[in-house]
Amino acid sequence: MTQRALDSSGEQTPGPSRPTMIDAGAELDPVHPMEPPPARRPDGLSTAEVAERVARGEVNDVPVRSSRSVTEIVRANVFTRFNLIIGVLWVIMLFVAPIQDSLFGFVIVANTGIGIIQEWRAKKTLDSLAVIGEAKPTVRRDGVAAEISTSEIVLGDLVELGPGDKVVVDGTVSEADSLEIDESLLTGEADPVIKRAGDPVMSGSFVVAGGGAFTATKVGREAYAAQLAEEASRFTLVHSELRSGISTILKYVTWMMVPTAIGLIISQLVVKDNDFKESVARTVGGIVPMIPEGLVLLTSVAFAIGVVRLGRKQCLVQELPAIEGLARVDVVCLDKTGTLTEGGMDVTEVRPLNGSDEAYVTRVLRTFGSSDPRPNASLQAIIDAYPEGDEPAWTVTDAMPFSSARKYSGAAFTEADGTDSVWLLGAPDVLLSEGDATLTEIEQLNEQGLRVLLLARAEGELDAPGAAAGAAPTALVVLEQRLRPDAGDTLAYFADQNVATKVISGDNAVSVGAVAGKLGLAGAENTLDARRLPTDPDEMATAMEQNAVFGRVTPQQKRDMVAALQSRGHTVAMTGDGVNDVLALKDADIGVSMGSGSEATRAVAQIVLLNNSFATLPSVVAEGRRVIGNITRVATLFLTKTVYSVLLAILVVCTQVEYPFLPRHLTLLSTLTIGVPAFFLALAPNKERAQPHFVRRVMRYAIPSGVIAAAATFATYLVARHYYSGEGALEAETSAATLTLFLVSMWVLAIIARPYTWWRVGLVAAMGLGFLIVLVVPWLQDFFALKLVGAPMPWTAVGIAVAAAALLEFTWRWVGRRFGM
Repeated sequence: MTQRALDSSGEQTPGPSRPTMIDAGAELDPVHPMEPPPARRPDGLSTAEVAERVARGEVNDVPVRSSRSVTEIVRANVFTRFNLIIGVLWVIMLFVAPIQDSLFGFVIVANTGIGIIQEWRAKKTLDSLAVIGEAKPTVRRDGVAAEISTSEIVLGDLVELGPGDKVVVDGTVSEADSLEIDESLLTGEADPVIKRAGDPVMSGSFVVAGGGAFTATKVGREAYAAQLAEEASRFTLVHSELRSGISTILKYVTWMMVPTAIGLIISQLVVKDNDFKESVARTVGGIVPMIPEGLVLLTSVAFAIGVVRLGRKQCLVQELPAIEGLARVDVVCLDKTGTLTEGGMDVTEVRPLNGSDEAYVTRVLRTFGSSDPRPNASLQAIIDAYPEGDEPAWTVTDAMPFSSARKYSGAAFTEADGTDSVWLLGAPDVLLSEGDATLTEIEQLNEQGLRVLLLARAEGELDAPGAAAGAAPTALVVLEQRLRPDAGDTLAYFADQNVATKVISGDNAVSVGAVAGKLGLAGAENTLDARRLPTDPDEMATAMEQNAVFGRVTPQQKRDMVAALQSRGHTVAMTGDGVNDVLALKDADIGVSMGSGSEATRAVAQIVLLNNSFATLPSVVAEGRRVIGNITRVATLFLTKTVYSVLLAILVVCTQVEYPFLPRHLTLLSTLTIGVPAFFLALAPNKERAQPHFVRRVMRYAIPSGVIAAAATFATYLVARHYYSGEGALEAETSAATLTLFLVSMWVLAIIARPYTWWRVGLVAAMGLGFLIVLVVPWLQDFFALKLVGAPMPWTAVGIAVAAAALLEFTWRWVGRRFGM
């Protein structure tokens, strides 16, 4: 290690520090600051010691899950409130009626099985992608550093740390080299904490600057990481308007269903003096269709299939509703580096300043490159441009890694002739005083989309509080960033979808704007230096809406910018890959991390792009829109059935007549007009823009459709009761009412299936053909107890259905004009 010199005990030379905030650790149980630090083991554990600890079970064997377990999946799909109700009714029907009146139970079994299988497929996809995306900490054993899985860390392991690395287990610092750790994910405090040898570190924190190593003192379930990992990677449900809306609907359905079902039971079993088994069958036939049992299933299936589809594109969706969330986003905040540009950069030019010798500047840059064992992209470009030569090497006596808060890094050298020098490398507008003539030259370079670093010679100690003040400008290092070839098309996609794009970067605003302009970002010329950004949230929100590119943004400002946009009602997605993006990713409605980003960003993001391609985001948006649009469609189908079922039951109770249907009739109708079509419609392509107010939009159509269907069906039933008489009259009446209900339900399906494509027309036609086959095939007539008697009444049923269809068309169009689709 060639950076800051350590004394024999591993301690750094004294310097200013902030006290750690780990004090109320009762529930977090961190390493107590008063515990003596472990004996320093610079080579780490030996192989034999590792084997001994593994044998004792002192290993970090916390199971990491990215989804629910198989047991939880089965439990969630089987043990539901509605499955319980239907299960009880199914058992009753098995005892009192023919098997065809119990078909609804087999349908529920099949639906539940489909839900379990699809979610299990999604679980396998999530788990496999989570393993691919898992960061591997560097552990030193037998004096050799190697990357291992977090589950292989044992008690006493020496774990190395660098910028962006997450602390994966609890421990005590053994080596510290300007080590700064962000513990905001644990404590909420955004300022990084300086760590020295002997200080405790907690899992879940991450390195923002410097490097070092720590000795693991708590592993497995004893470490705070166990709780954090479980919370971050388990199958969680972020806010989902679809899920919460469906829950609200089901709550109201339950309230309506209970009194209606009780009234129906009393009506059919007490008031009417019918055959007991027949009355039970018709009572169950009235209760079962009130339950929109397939709606929750299809929502889960749609989400699960979305996860599988995106998984094939190397997109890890850590929380299923994030698919929906990104589709509702209207502002996307992008970090330029790693998102619009590729990670690498190239040095295109070095301009000496103030008469500096070019060869000397080259020597300084070459030595500067060797000062940081974990160089960032800018320093790596310098290392690539100026590899070590044959001349006598200079000695690095001190180093200060780059910090996004400082905007520069530093190094102190002892040159070949014994001269000591201190150098800073970073943002020119930070290191130069305002009004410096060099800034004009830099501005011209920034306008070309080039990134410029200033190399300056400082006076005094490197870690002195005012090290940058009075630093003498020595050279400009001009870097060219590599643009992502697919970034332009992705920005164009968001523009077409009316999603505002904000580029937020720590770099110079003009330079970032030039890069964005090359990629065709609308409004790229509207740039703002974040140092001039208002602190008032409302004024900041206005500035955010008026500008598209922001430069010199600090990590805390990124967080404030997200909050400001959210205060104006925007749904915000934030992308990033660096540790300076973590706070904003955490607060955004949807956080998107690159797979090559730091472990900290991947831990807090809902979506991880394992292929590091920003171009994958349109696929996520498209998948979310498919889910939202299709579930809205099928929800209308399911709830139309619920509405007409409740209304039919109420009409039966009020008029004291037999319930017109047996369970077999409604099972047939539900299968042909809802179950089969809904499955295909829920998984179909759909590019409709995501709309808010899911419950309101669905009920606007479901309530009038259900009312019309119930009124038409009951009218047909009453007419048939006056038309038919004698033995078999009830069966004939039921057949006529079933015909009307089927035709009206088919018209609802035909409306929902729009806009028509060949397969949608084929789907509707196939369902109609299926019902026709039941009506004309004798054994199917007997099986479903459906037989149209005579000609006048069936044609009357058709006529009533046609009138109801016309009313449906008028109502849907009026609702569309009045409230919008």
